[in-house]
Amino acid sequence: MEPEVQQDQTDSVTVKIDPDASGSLTTISTNSTDEQWQEIGAKVSDFIADLPAYLSDFFGEYKRPIITISLIIASLIAVKLLLAVLGAINDLPLFSSVFELVGMGYSAWFVWRYLLKASTREQLANEFGSLKEQVLGK
Repeated sequence: MEPEVQQDQTDSVTVKIDPDASGSLTTISTNSTDEQWQEIGAKVSDFIADLPAYLSDFFGEYKRPIITISLIIASLIAVKLLLAVLGAINDLPLFSSVFELVGMGYSAWFVWRYLLKASTREQLANEFGSLKEQVLGK
């Protein structure tokens, strides 16, 4: 003897086992839960469909702060990366000494070229002034 399963008009059927009536199965309608899931699905679908509009409105309204924060973060990352590269180069045995010698040599050349005579100091001041005008304007 096989138990009978009654099916409602909907496609989904939930079977409830009644412990008092052994061997019999009854069905429970799941229309309310299906409707809730459909409502949730519709809301999620509408939100995803409107997401590009929400994002464009957000970025349009907060464009300058987002760019500023992005530039600050990018500059911090660049500084960290530069320090890491310089630290790695400095750990090489011969390079740190060579870089110190190059720096001292350039400093000595700069003093010899521009700072010893009054005419070369004037030339340096003129070059610095023209560079300042190019960058900052008059």
